[in-house]
Amino acid sequence: MKREIKFLIAMVIGMMIISKSEAQTKWTLDNAHTGVKFTVTHLVISEIEGAFKSFTGSMTATKPDFSDAQIDFSVDIASINTDNEMRDTHLKADDFFNAEKFPKMIFKSISMNKLSGNKYELTGNLTIRDVTKKVKFAVTYGGTVKDPWGNVKAGFKATATINRLEYGLKWNTVTEAGGAVVGSDVTIIINAEFAQAK
Repeated sequence: MKREIKFLIAMVIGMMIISKSEAQTKWTLDNAHTGVKFTVTHLVISEIEGAFKSFTGSMTATKPDFSDAQIDFSVDIASINTDNEMRDTHLKADDFFNAEKFPKMIFKSISMNKLSGNKYELTGNLTIRDVTKKVKFAVTYGGTVKDPWGNVKAGFKATATINRLEYGLKWNTVTEAGGAVVGSDVTIIINAEFAQAK
């Protein structure tokens, strides 16, 4: 009888440990310490940089190394900023994003695979102008720390290159030499800091 009770207690403790280890943690984006930027070639010879100033994001994970993380990210198209008002207005128009009709750029993750060390591959669906395509981000996990106010923070840098033409951002013209004024490949760089929900 005592042996059965000990066995049952051991089972309960084991189930509690498993349950605790698999508890889902929720994280919210710390916007003040996050940046969403992009680069695209101009006239073939240089790169133009831009950023989105308004965005939201959340993450859930059960594993402490975030190898099963699920991430949702949304960007307000109207917040685009390339330090040139005329260019920004053009980018918000129908030649490019059409911010009025398609106000959000949305990313929903499918998987977060750990490659080695702090390197990951984040795969998900990216939607621009109601066109959704699978995208893979190269992710560097910066680590997890507690800030001076007792908040647990996790940092990541994610980079991906997409073809803007595939999303309907099709405006272009050519130079005298025949090169594109605006490149088709756009590199997205996200430096994200998440705060663990209390």
